[in-house]
Amino acid sequence: MKIGYRTIKTALGTPFAIWVAQMLQLENFASAGILTILCIQITRKRSFLSAWHRFSACIVAMVFSFAFFELIGYNPLAIGIMLFAFIPVTVWLNITPGIVTSSVIILHLYGSGSIGWEIIINEVILITVGIGTALLLNLYMPSLENKLGEYRSQVEHNFSLIMKELATFLRDGDNDWTGHELTETAALLEKAKSLSYRDVENHLLRTHNHFYHYFHMRTKQFELLERMLPLVSRISTSNMHSSKIADFFDDLAGAIHPGNTAVIYLQRFKEMKEEFREDDLPQTREEFEMRASLFHLLNEIEEYLIIKRSFKKSDV
Repeated sequence: MKIGYRTIKTALGTPFAIWVAQMLQLENFASAGILTILCIQITRKRSFLSAWHRFSACIVAMVFSFAFFELIGYNPLAIGIMLFAFIPVTVWLNITPGIVTSSVIILHLYGSGSIGWEIIINEVILITVGIGTALLLNLYMPSLENKLGEYRSQVEHNFSLIMKELATFLRDGDNDWTGHELTETAALLEKAKSLSYRDVENHLLRTHNHFYHYFHMRTKQFELLERMLPLVSRISTSNMHSSKIADFFDDLAGAIHPGNTAVIYLQRFKEMKEEFREDDLPQTREEFEMRASLFHLLNEIEEYLIIKRSFKKSDV
């Protein structure tokens, strides 16, 4: 069983918030721990948003509680009627994540039997202690770069294997490749994109995130690789053109890395494509269909390289 950092933060922050609330001699001090639990999030951005939603909802809840309890009375009917008005307002203000937290405050005020400045100040300090503890803990977020680097290496390794298999098929025809790298790469890219998005939310002031853009670029390239497979499968016989494309795939397979060498390969690609254009026209229907598949494949390879060329690295 693996204990995550969020669990550790919750285990440390909850008793700390309760201890601070006790030291300040606040009423309902245990609720500070509840507020801390609710505000522990997996990214800094979500933590700040959660704190804002919950604090705002609690303030609105205190205003509504005073109005409804003092007008209708401190009875269950007043709570029900107040919630009919309170919940739509939180939706309108876009602070619905704070409904659960504010419900705790509402019940505190209901149990007090009378809302005065003393109980209001008590609740504001209680909210501040609970949410503030969570914010302090969430200032620390473990670095995700090592894991993202691992995903990058695995994706590049699989890209290289797929390229080599395409080259083998173009030279030798059918082979015994199972294609498991395709499903594995698709799963890796989904995990990597999700993790890189978390990394974006952990850096509030950073305007560019290398990994996020990198995996987005690889996803678009992977879609092209998947589109190349049926085109390659239509090329039933090996010839001079398919052999040259196979050699090009082999070269690409050895040059899949975070650096940007696409410009070099695009120049080689244009020269190869021009050679194909100058070749004699196909004489049979079979040759024509195979040549069409080859040219379609060339277009997909060109787009693959253009995507890499347009990728702007912020760091190595």
